[in-house]
Amino acid sequence: MITAVRTRAEALRADTLARLKALTPVRVLGDAIVILAAILLDLWPGPWGEHKATGWLLAGYIACYLVLLPLRHVFPAAVMIGGAAIPFLGPALMVVLSYTAGRRIESWVKAVVSTAITFVVVILVWDWDARPVDIEPVYGMLILITIFGVGVALPFLVGRYLAQREALVQAMQDREARMAIEHRMLSRQVRLRERSRIAQDMHDSLGHRLSLISVHAGALALDPSLGDKQREAIGVLRSAALTGMEELRAIIGVLRAEDGPDDDPATRTVESIDSLVGDARKAGVLVSLVRGGQAHPLPSRVSHAAYRVAQEGLTNAAKHAPGAAVQVTVKYEPDALVVEVRNNPSRNDSSVREPGVGLIGLTERVRVAGGILHVGALPSGGFRIAAVLPYEETALPDEPEDEHDEAESPRSIRKWAGVGSIAGASLVLAVIIGGFTYLGAQPVTKVVKQADLDKIHEGQSEAEVMALLPSGDEPLIGNGERQSQASPEPPGARCVYHVTDEQSYLAKGTRVVRFCFRDGKLVEKKIHVQRTGS
Repeated sequence: MITAVRTRAEALRADTLARLKALTPVRVLGDAIVILAAILLDLWPGPWGEHKATGWLLAGYIACYLVLLPLRHVFPAAVMIGGAAIPFLGPALMVVLSYTAGRRIESWVKAVVSTAITFVVVILVWDWDARPVDIEPVYGMLILITIFGVGVALPFLVGRYLAQREALVQAMQDREARMAIEHRMLSRQVRLRERSRIAQDMHDSLGHRLSLISVHAGALALDPSLGDKQREAIGVLRSAALTGMEELRAIIGVLRAEDGPDDDPATRTVESIDSLVGDARKAGVLVSLVRGGQAHPLPSRVSHAAYRVAQEGLTNAAKHAPGAAVQVTVKYEPDALVVEVRNNPSRNDSSVREPGVGLIGLTERVRVAGGILHVGALPSGGFRIAAVLPYEETALPDEPEDEHDEAESPRSIRKWAGVGSIAGASLVLAVIIGGFTYLGAQPVTKVVKQADLDKIHEGQSEAEVMALLPSGDEPLIGNGERQSQASPEPPGARCVYHVTDEQSYLAKGTRVVRFCFRDGKLVEKKIHVQRTGS
């Protein structure tokens, strides 16, 4: 508990310091204008204008505004609730506090709870005794809801909507910046893939040629007709070839990426395996080629992968098992192409070297072509490389099929940003408009017409008189009750008061007629003037 409070306090302190550091003269001037406008709008027509508040009272009003308005940036929810709890605060202040709370509160749960508490506080501090004359509680509640909706709910929702739109704009800007970074990374990745292609090509082609040179030079060194100088030159040549292969491996380690792209030159196909085997024979390798099945048209990617399998097998056999017999098999099965390279154990019984990047690249190349590569030692002590390749073009593996959907998902979420605030504001307006529409549909307030007043006379039955009197609510006539300035009512009588339709500015008040009934008869019809402000 203590740790959570401490964490929240540190977060609040950091947020406050960040806001203070972000202050600019323009923002300070704008906030000062808002504070001054709220004070003038609330105090001039309010306590300052009506009650002529001066001295310490006026200083207290201004001090309250000067404290609450700056604090709204740090404690938006608490200041909004506290402002609603202070009765003498004006509407301009509540509009500013509510708007800021909508801009600053991020959690929608906290937003709903804070506005609900504010509404309860407004109801509790509402002075029901100070409502206008004869306003029924339902009408008073509607007026209260209207004041809350216009002064608190709508500014709050406007602020929340603008905050959400601002967050949306910021998210779009961040997305554009991220896309720019990703574009640069993609360009770099393309360059690295091109390096990988070059490295793979160097390994598959140049490495194979260097292996043949080394094997051929070793075979020439065994010719008894050569002198010592020729053997020494051939040794230098073989040593240079081996050194070149080692340097090539080092260069490949720098250039080659983990996953290289597919390379598909037209001259390296399954038909070129014959020339590949012929070059190996010329270099002194004991190699045989076995073809089987009926030739089948192959996609370029598959044909090139078959060539690479044969090339890598011959290169590894010449490197790791010099002098051993090698067999290359190209067989067209009913459903797939099988390319196999197997070699017998080395005659020199040389130690097996650690595999380089050739088999790794070959595995990736076969996988991209949609095939499967098998690599391993034979029970007889030799080595075998075999690939099973499809006859038809296949899709590249591990391609994100739903990339478009993943790109659309955040956009579909951001599309709804601010809709909740708009819906809330529409609901508030609907409640206010609907309430006053309902009131407008109620019986219209009527006054006693002079013609009906002339038809009423004392001694008439109560039923006849009530039939001539208007139905509906009486109009408001001021801050006093209609009967407060009338003469005393007759003893034992029940009296009703109505406003007449004939009024005079010279009367300086409202003409009210009183009808008093006793024993079912009209015993009095009397008009008096209800003066305003008395």
